[in-house]
Amino acid sequence: MQTILGANGQIAIELAKELKKKYTSDIRLVSRNPKKVNDTDTLFSANLLDKQKTEEAVKGSEIAYLTVGLPMNTKMWVDQFPTMMRNVIDACKKYHTKLVFFDNTYMYAQNDTALTEESGFATVGEKGKVREEITTMLLDEMAANNLEAVICRAPEFYGPDKTQSITNAIIFDHIKQGKKLKVFISDATLRTLIWTPDASKAMALIGNTPDTYNQTWHLPCDDSRLTYKQFIALISDVYGKSFTYAVVPKIAFTIGGIFKTQMKELQELLPRYNSDNIFVSTKFKNRFPDFSVTTYQEGIEQIKNEQ
Repeated sequence: MQTILGANGQIAIELAKELKKKYTSDIRLVSRNPKKVNDTDTLFSANLLDKQKTEEAVKGSEIAYLTVGLPMNTKMWVDQFPTMMRNVIDACKKYHTKLVFFDNTYMYAQNDTALTEESGFATVGEKGKVREEITTMLLDEMAANNLEAVICRAPEFYGPDKTQSITNAIIFDHIKQGKKLKVFISDATLRTLIWTPDASKAMALIGNTPDTYNQTWHLPCDDSRLTYKQFIALISDVYGKSFTYAVVPKIAFTIGGIFKTQMKELQELLPRYNSDNIFVSTKFKNRFPDFSVTTYQEGIEQIKNEQ
């Protein structure tokens, strides 16, 4: 059996589809209120802050995928992520379950240095510190050979369906709502975005390939990186409609942060929009040369067709 912990998000939904399609029909979906993705899925209601329930959720699993997400709320991240990670690690150790951790890039330096699996951590802000803490917690257990685990790291998302990301929120959701598009800080810096179904498919592949464990992997992205100006121009071309946008300057977040919680929560991420974001996934592409990465054009076309 393979188990997805944190099963209602877009990454988990696409992961469940891929596991069913290529690897197993014995899938357990775990969250507070899990919903079936495939007809054969087993549902298990659990709060990963509860150690006993986490153990029950993991028991009997060959592989557990930790894909849980939390709202953009610093206090919630600080209070909950370390406990969840500790509970999941302990449960996997107890039942000799392999752990696949879906990680993000918040712990990396927010500058134009190319990011590889060997890049050191240089956290900015509390959310970055929490992500570094839980990732280091797992790395330490891996180094001590206490469990078989693998870290699958992804940059910012864009994607279909209910993908939750900054790019989806300020660009594709605005298109759907007929609003003017927005870009944070700069439209002239290169972005690396990952197509959410690609992230899930790659994670399923890594999780079911024995020699990938006890390593960190950058999940595959289209290396034809675009600035937001170029990205929106491509969107306009695909949609056959010219979209205008506004660049939101840093001062707007500083002022807005006083009044709006969401603006305040985004402030620590702003440096990444002021520099080129070069997320390198060469290691994965060399190991899995037959994996087909979705191009930006293909992804945008799929979103358009959905809308």
